[in-house]
Amino acid sequence: MDFNKKRNNMKLEGKKIAILATDGFEKSELFQPLETLKNEGATVHIISNKDGAIKSWDDTNWGKTINVDKTLNHANESDYNALVLPGGQINPDVLRIEDSALNFVKAFFKSGKPVAAICHAPCY
Repeated sequence: MDFNKKRNNMKLEGKKIAILATDGFEKSELFQPLETLKNEGATVHIISNKDGAIKSWDDTNWGKTINVDKTLNHANESDYNALVLPGGQINPDVLRIEDSALNFVKAFFKSGKPVAAICHAPCY
């Protein structure tokens, strides 16, 4: 299946999705869902514990970067329909000890909204 192909039937049009990540995320686990969700019509925001840009971890060194749309202290679960948690070697280990990240994730569960936790991300 070609995930990069734009579809006529955009199933997520009008939906807002948050992707919570920080430095050390697995590149494919952030960029592939991001592109797929956008192709389905969703508005996607990168949420992080830091502003500016965050970078992926590529086996033994830093990799591709992506700009942060909102920091955790400016993001609210009620603004989003779902949450994506990419994994990685560093990303989940940093966020799971960050109170603001834990509270953001817990709010999605409490409200019954979908949470997609990929690979190492369920350690939250």
